[in-house]
Amino acid sequence: MVELDEERGWILNSQQGDPEAFAALVRRHQQMIHALTYRMTGSPSEAEDLAQETFIQAYLQLRHYRGEARFSSWLYRIAVNLCLNWKRRQERQGRLHAVWLEDQAAATSAAPESRLADRVQEALLQLKPKQRAAVVLTIYEGLSHAEAARVLGCPEATVSWRVFAARRKLKRLLQHLQSAGGAA
Repeated sequence: MVELDEERGWILNSQQGDPEAFAALVRRHQQMIHALTYRMTGSPSEAEDLAQETFIQAYLQLRHYRGEARFSSWLYRIAVNLCLNWKRRQERQGRLHAVWLEDQAAATSAAPESRLADRVQEALLQLKPKQRAAVVLTIYEGLSHAEAARVLGCPEATVSWRVFAARRKLKRLLQHLQSAGGAA
């Protein structure tokens, strides 16, 4: 009974801002909370962090402790909630990591296509601006020559000629890719 009276005194003094009283509460319950967080996480470092966070939260919420439950039960509730939140974060991070790994695997397998696309883009940038615009509008954006002519403000025959000239230059710029079997 003396221990409970002593603990009640520490709680009251802590609620009134006495840091030494709160330190005594931490010392009394530290091992218990650390054991709980370790069993919940299985990780010594995570358990240490969560135990520390438990006492930080307890300190911040101490004014709300009414003494209806034992102080240890109140600490357990804080620690369990923190551990459950930690578990949800771990699961969320695990899912994000799995998605990232899938993306990396897809990027690695698509790397030759990516390099090819980069080289085609480099070749496009070597075209005259009006030729590039005609190619982008008709080939990449799918506009007809008539629609591209309206966008560019020139006759349809001019668009047709620009696309023809651009294709000839692109073929020359990208010829080495074709002779290498399309591999980059």
